[in-house]
Amino acid sequence: MQEKQKITIPMTTLEFVTYEKDGIRYYEFDATECQPPEPMVNAMHGLNYLKSENERLVGIFFHEPTPLYEKIRALFEYEAVELESGDFRIEFKKKV
Repeated sequence: MQEKQKITIPMTTLEFVTYEKDGIRYYEFDATECQPPEPMVNAMHGLNYLKSENERLVGIFFHEPTPLYEKIRALFEYEAVELESGDFRIEFKKKV
């Protein structure tokens, strides 16, 4: 896995990092310390950054972002995993 590097995604308020693993480019952010609507706003801007099927957005959330799922269902797939901390790691990718 490539070392994580900070990146700037326009119109976001959280720190994003990028890295590559197994030929996939990941963009990641942590929204566990935020209050709504900040996690969804950052996720939406991060999702707009995905341009190919070889890119993923990973968000760490304090709960599953069900309203976000409804907004993106037509264009993106996602997989949620509950972490030991009780937070959720959500990996998003564009539908092909």
